[in-house]
Amino acid sequence: MADMQGRVALVTGASSGIGRATAEAFASMGARVVVAARRQNELATLVAEIEARGGEATAVRVDVSQPGDVQRMVDHAVETFGRLDVAVNDAGIEGPLGDVTELADEDWDRVLDTNLRGAFLCLKYEARAMLAAGHGGAIVNVGSVNSFLGSPSYAAYATSKHGLVGLTTSASGELAPRGIRVNLVCPGLVETAMHQRLRAVVGDEAIDAMLPRIHLRRAGRPEEIARAIVFLCSDDASYITGTTLTPDGGFTLTE
Repeated sequence: MADMQGRVALVTGASSGIGRATAEAFASMGARVVVAARRQNELATLVAEIEARGGEATAVRVDVSQPGDVQRMVDHAVETFGRLDVAVNDAGIEGPLGDVTELADEDWDRVLDTNLRGAFLCLKYEARAMLAAGHGGAIVNVGSVNSFLGSPSYAAYATSKHGLVGLTTSASGELAPRGIRVNLVCPGLVETAMHQRLRAVVGDEAIDAMLPRIHLRRAGRPEEIARAIVFLCSDDASYITGTTLTPDGGFTLTE
């Protein structure tokens, strides 16, 4: 895989899980990394770990549903490192588990505001910075297998992730002719804090019952998804835009 020397990478949702692993992957390949999330303590720990390994990183707190926060995040990246080359929009929440007829309006709004509106706002301001600099770039949105599979009891989450398909393909059509590639990564079951929260709600038996439907018979690891994301941001993926990469161990092939 091509290295990231000299490039600046911005990762939202970087305080844990796939976002954290992605930030670490970029740093290990020589990128200067801007890590963004709501949890400042976790971000500070991540920056310290990256710097201890000889990398460069800076942290910024962001609520991706707020335009002012997102603009400030992108400005921080450019002001700190002088440019923005790649961006990964990973911030997301799962919301409550429950019947769609009982879903509270405010819970629907909270999930859509973070997962879909947040991705739109991040892409908007990231692309503006890249276009202003004139050197192109790459943006990856992080969806889920629920970007194309319904999820009973998770209507808001599935809807928000479905929306990322339309956002990604539409933005690619607009931005690719101007030098910015936009792609979507849709992981399957991955060992993250979100995975553990789901286990706590539905029980180990329900989650473990999914494993035989995964061709690899196991959940993914955050670093495996991170490598797929970094690939799409690299020069090795220079002819890939507007597409969806699905690192799910073969899960959707059995649906």
